[in-house]
Amino acid sequence: MANLTRHLETRLREHFTKYKEILMLLGPRQSGKTTLLKRLFPEAAYLLVDNEPVKKALESYDILTYKQLFPAASRLIIDEIHLLSNPGRAAKIIYDQMPQINLIITGSSSLNIKNKTAESLAGRFIEYRLMPLTFSEYLTQTGLENSLNFQLFEQLLEKSSKAGVHMFDLHQALQNPLLYGLYPRLVGQPMNTEYLTNLANTLAFKDIDELSLIEKRKDAFNLLKLLAFQIGKLINYSELAAKLGISQETVKRYLEIFEQSFIVYRLYPYFQNKRHEISKSPKIYFYDTGLRNAIINDFSLLDLRPDAGELFENFLMNEALKSNLYLNSGYSINYWRTKQGSEVDLVLSKTNNLFGVEIKLGKQRASGLTALTNHYPKAQTKIITSENFY
Repeated sequence: MANLTRHLETRLREHFTKYKEILMLLGPRQSGKTTLLKRLFPEAAYLLVDNEPVKKALESYDILTYKQLFPAASRLIIDEIHLLSNPGRAAKIIYDQMPQINLIITGSSSLNIKNKTAESLAGRFIEYRLMPLTFSEYLTQTGLENSLNFQLFEQLLEKSSKAGVHMFDLHQALQNPLLYGLYPRLVGQPMNTEYLTNLANTLAFKDIDELSLIEKRKDAFNLLKLLAFQIGKLINYSELAAKLGISQETVKRYLEIFEQSFIVYRLYPYFQNKRHEISKSPKIYFYDTGLRNAIINDFSLLDLRPDAGELFENFLMNEALKSNLYLNSGYSINYWRTKQGSEVDLVLSKTNNLFGVEIKLGKQRASGLTALTNHYPKAQTKIITSENFY
């Protein structure tokens, strides 16, 4: 049987041995939140807000109704709590008035939880995030490795750029994650483009539709498609608005919604010296490369793709983001660029530590690193390729 362990498992399992606060688990749809929580807390009562009677009962915001709904629970999972009209109020009533219950809440959209929950739950929750699989999780779940590691993140923070020694073909193992992404469902159904297309067209928009967050779904999807064609590129809001025939404010609002729904994220520039380094224009990346490929309907093999380098860059950005999150490492993740055009794809910074990483699918030259060390002599730099990334 495949090893289904996730990096976040230990921290979640130990949560209630350390804290009384609500365990809040956020992350994209289909990233495995429910599966993981049910496995870690099999004794917990389970409520799915997507179930209309459950939703109606929870939206009574009445303690007596709650006591009837889960009378004997000592541990309770409320799944997709963001779909409630006021998720913070419901969670606060349970936390404050039923202190015997260890409360676990999940959401595939942080916007409703954040906007309506953060204030009312201030000091009452600890947030975790579960993303699609890391490369190491993928390798263990497909049986290519026996145990999880953070080898890729360690590679980014080490001076050596030496490739690891593996019992499997690294180049071959990279193909599916880049083309079809790392949603857990695909481990048992590799190359399931129908699943990804459905995810792109329906599931990714489920929360957005149900919460009535956009006026024109077609405009939103077209914006998502334009963004998918420019992963790793600077965002030009006015250009996007002009192409779609909508306002810049609408572009920014839709983009914020996509971010809060864990579809895309923006990477902002690292700067200390504003004289030398460029404006605050962010770059765009997708939380999953398979979802991105489904949006543009292109699952061509890597050797045939003009965007193979961008896919690898997006993949590595995701790995850095996930590792930083799961290890609770506290690094800031940025890119770096000067007005003269020198650029470094990935900059990891924390206190006095600065790491500059150029990401190249092949063995191209990386001139941006020299410019970075000219500006920041103490920065450690390296080039990560498809041959030495793991």
